[in-house]
Amino acid sequence: MLHGGILRKNAFLIYTFGFLLLFLAIYGCEKKQDSAPQKVQPFTPVQKPIQVPLVKLEEQKSPSPHGNITIKGERKVIVPSEVQRKWDSVRLIFEDKYNKKKAEYVVKLNTEFTITGTDLKIICKDFLPDFRMEKDIITTKSIEPNNPAVRAIIYERDQKIFNGWLYSKYPEIHAFEHPRYGLILKEGIRR
Repeated sequence: MLHGGILRKNAFLIYTFGFLLLFLAIYGCEKKQDSAPQKVQPFTPVQKPIQVPLVKLEEQKSPSPHGNITIKGERKVIVPSEVQRKWDSVRLIFEDKYNKKKAEYVVKLNTEFTITGTDLKIICKDFLPDFRMEKDIITTKSIEPNNPAVRAIIYERDQKIFNGWLYSKYPEIHAFEHPRYGLILKEGIRR
């Protein structure tokens, strides 16, 4: 009996010791939390610039110098005759980013204009003094220059590199992007 009691006692001690080791292995090795509160960085979402899909324009011959130009698949550009009679040119601000120089040019609508000292050729098509885009048309809200825009086609070495709208008040919308040159609409010029 003495021998059997010792075995039970030893088995009990071995099981207890094993259980303690298991307990310490599981719970004793966990990373201790500091009692001091940790600083939490506030979440600040990175705001991406608004990207409006570019609308490619189809060329369409028209007897009018401004005419009605259809935008591929959807919108038609309508320049009212009153606007055609009142505006005939635009003033553009040209920037040479490398030489840090700016110059202003007056470009007559529907004519080809080459910027001196560059391989850039510009054709300013339609001028809208108060640009407005609706479901299926692009037109002007009024004849006053509240939101001036010009549809421009830009070529570099006879390759078309831009075909879209330049805006006076919001030049970053559909901006002409080029590694060396910048071009924005300053204003429309009345006849």
